Amino acid sequence: MSTSLRADLHCHSTMSDGTLTPEELATRAHGRGVALWALTDHDEVAGQQRAAHAAARLGIDYLTGVEVSVTFADTTVHIVGLGFDADNAALVQGLATTRGGRDERGREMAAQLDAAGIHGAYEGAMRYAGNPALLARPHFARYIVEQGVCADVSEVFRKYLTRGKPGYVPHRWAQLSDAVRWITEAGGIAVIAHPGRYPFTANEEYALFTDFKAHGGQGVEVVTGSHTPAEYATYADMAREFDLLASTGSDFHSPDESHADLGSLPPLPPGLTPVWEPLAHRIRHAH
Repeated sequence: MSTSLRADLHCHSTMSDGTLTPEELATRAHGRGVALWALTDHDEVAGQQRAAHAAARLGIDYLTGVEVSVTFADTTVHIVGLGFDADNAALVQGLATTRGGRDERGREMAAQLDAAGIHGAYEGAMRYAGNPALLARPHFARYIVEQGVCADVSEVFRKYLTRGKPGYVPHRWAQLSDAVRWITEAGGIAVIAHPGRYPFTANEEYALFTDFKAHGGQGVEVVTGSHTPAEYATYADMAREFDLLASTGSDFHSPDESHADLGSLPPLPPGLTPVWEPLAHRIRHAH
């Protein structure tokens, strides 16, 4: 398998904060020519069996996936896990613990929005949450759009739900070391998701990569929906510098909201080792 393989190893279903079911995502991935796919819901592996079965029916190769929320330098960072055993007890328990604080956080967010004149946000957001244990900011954003307060989800995030705005409540997630350990001990590879999105200084970013590598992390998303072409080159260089495997994924959430559709991104830059090479034995082949 070369770097030009059409892989999409980062997307979300109704099991976390996406709007399509695992089966609908598989169908969309297939229709857009994806050859290797992973569903990476936030802190949740409950959709893995459904995604794998749907992929097999459609003839798509499949890797298990998850996106774990961690706190690093007082910032939420996401670590994607690929190719692990989704039934691993320590991983499943760790993810359950990480999910645990979301309801309390959601109620605090709703209280702030209520004070800002947006009422009923907790109940409204819950209507959009396919998995109530994973209530998240996109569910609140969809409710705020439904109420006519903002035109679209992007406007919601400009005016609410982000640091310094009404409805922003930080969450203390897992530690970086925890997330990497859960993934690697379950037989998978840990990957830094969309590094270009974090508001780090150059020194903080270098510290993230250094600590991640020290804890056993092995990969980084180079080509992803929120990266610019210049960032593809930047993080290709970081992958080479830290001897990390390169991953790719659209971070697709919804046909109406996402920067990039499934299978729409260019191939990985040449000269990198794709994350799927060492995971060849973990891929569920469709044929």
